[in-house]
This record gives sequence, structure tokens and C-alpha cells, in this order.
Amino acid sequence: MADLGLPPEQVEEYKAAFAKYDREQTGTIATKDLGLVLREMGVTMGLTEIRPMVKEADPDGTGKMDFEDFAMVVVKFILESDEDMTEQLREAFRLYDKGNQGYIVVQDLKEILRAVDDKMSDHDLDGMIKEIDQDGSGTVDFDEFLEMMNG
Repeated sequence: MADLGLPPEQVEEYKAAFAKYDREQTGTIATKDLGLVLREMGVTMGLTEIRPMVKEADPDGTGKMDFEDFAMVVVKFILESDEDMTEQLREAFRLYDKGNQGYIVVQDLKEILRAVDDKMSDHDLDGMIKEIDQDGSGTVDFDEFLEMMNG
């Protein structure tokens, strides 16, 4: 099997989800079950999103895919989702980057965080800000913002 570049526990999680639909223990699942397996893993997708994935995993149209094909599809989906999320976060950052300076003022960031979780105390907010704005500049650039949002 190709190296997926994933932690072993994540590969095991994928294998467990795959195995539930490999009912005859042939090492393959029906491509029509891809959406079900993904849903089992917490990924909800429509048919229009799944069809190209099936076509990629089963170019010969056999109706089956092995674990390696399945894992490659999942990894590709995750990478694309990460890229989409980064772009969405970049757009959110731009909304608060007044004057397109390349940073958000810490006070504005506090307001953003408070809007996300209105139960967060000032002490917790200050702690998060201090962790993010390590140089104490009073500003947060996109990389710091991305790191904070990705936890």
C-alpha cells in the first residue's frame, strides 16, 4: 500500500470504516457505498460531489474499490477541504483586516472570538490573545490567525 502520509491511528480509523462495508471480506467495497462510508466517518457529501470521486477510484467502472483507492480518495478530499477551509479563513481575515494592512488588531480579534463564543471570559480571551500574539505587537497576522483557528 502507498504511504498516505497519515498517522497510523487515522489509517486504522479509515480501515475500520472501510471494513464495515467490506461485508464479504474481499478487500473491496462497492463504489455505491462510498457515500455511506464517508458519512460513517462524519463526512456528508451529495451525489454530485461523490460521483467524480467514484470515477477516480474506479476508472474501469467495475463497481468496486479497494482500501488503497478508498484511502486516496479520502486523503484527496481532506486536502481539498483543508484548502477550502484556509481560503474561507483568509476571507474572514480580510473582513477584519482594516485597510488591508496584513494584520488584525488584537481588540478586533477579541470581538471576533467573543462573537464565536459569548461565554468566553475576558481572562480566557486574554490568554488566547497572549498565546497568539507572542511578540506582544498588539496585532495578529494571517499565519497566527490560521494557527489559532486550526487549533
